[in-house]
Amino acid sequence: MSAELGTSHADASDSPGLLLWRASTRWAAAQREALAPYDLTHTQFVLLASLLWLRRGRGEPVTQRELADFAGTDVMMTSQVLRTLESKAYVERRPHPADGRARELLVTTAGAELANTAVRVVERVDEEFFAGAGTALPGLLTGLQQLAARPEDRRRP
Repeated sequence: MSAELGTSHADASDSPGLLLWRASTRWAAAQREALAPYDLTHTQFVLLASLLWLRRGRGEPVTQRELADFAGTDVMMTSQVLRTLESKAYVERRPHPADGRARELLVTTAGAELANTAVRVVERVDEEFFAGAGTALPGLLTGLQQLAARPEDRRRP
C-alpha cells in the first residue's frame, strides 16, 4: 500500500475543488462572524433574504419547495430552518390558498427589517472578501454563475 495520495494534481494549489473548499470555508467563517450579532446563521439569512426576493412584486404565494429550489437548499433542511425562523417571529407559514398540502411563506415586519439590516453586513463581507480577486473578479463571477446554475441551465462556452 502506497503512503501517497494518488492525485492527478502536481500541487495542491492546482486542485479547483480544494481551492474552492479553502475559499468557501474562509468566506463562510467571515459571514458567520458578521451575522453572529444578529443571532442569524448564514443559512437563515439566505432563506430569509431569498423569501423576500421571491415575494417581491409577486401576487401568488411562495412555497417551501420554491424557496428551496431558488436558494439551492435541501427541502427538509429548508423546512427545519423555516421552523427556526418562525420561532424567532421572522417568518410565518400559512395554509396555501390553492394547495392543501403546501404552506404559503411570508416574511414578518421584524424578519424584513432584520434581512435588510443583515444584507448590508453580508454584502460588505462579500465586497471585502472578493476584493482579493482583484481584476479577475468579473471572470470569477462568470465562473461562479455557471457553476451555481442547474446543469440543464448552464451556458456552454
